Amino acid sequence: MLNPGEVAPAFSLTSDSGTTVTLSELLAQGPLILYFYPADFTPVCTAEACMYRDAASELAAVGARVVGVSPQNATSKAAFKSKHGLNFLLLADPGNEVGKKYGAEGWFGLPFGKRRLTYLIGRDGKVMDVVAADFRVSKHAAFVKQAIGRLNEQR
Repeated sequence: MLNPGEVAPAFSLTSDSGTTVTLSELLAQGPLILYFYPADFTPVCTAEACMYRDAASELAAVGARVVGVSPQNATSKAAFKSKHGLNFLLLADPGNEVGKKYGAEGWFGLPFGKRRLTYLIGRDGKVMDVVAADFRVSKHAAFVKQAIGRLNEQR
């Protein structure tokens, strides 16, 4: 897992619409809530995605946007996005290569599973804050509220 102050690793991934998206393109638009989740359509991941969907307008009001990343392909991302009315970008990370760079692998240090992590990344590409909670969406929801407050103070 990356720590606050570290530079977020660059990436280039396929979006739910099939286009290629880079971290630098995303950060050019402002701060980023970048979250890693294990899988589309699972109960906890769906609850988390819906929480981000519901917070997206509050984040936009402070100049931030949400982007979710998991190992499933772009077709799965498009179906997941459509089914749940998600209003933010989903990125496919087959093989979890980007997830590994961000520490989103292995629950509790074990060599299997995908971690549920949320990063707040500043426009400068540095990690401002991070939360890891593999099974509790409530910690990610509290993190988003704190991020909104922090970004609002910086405006």
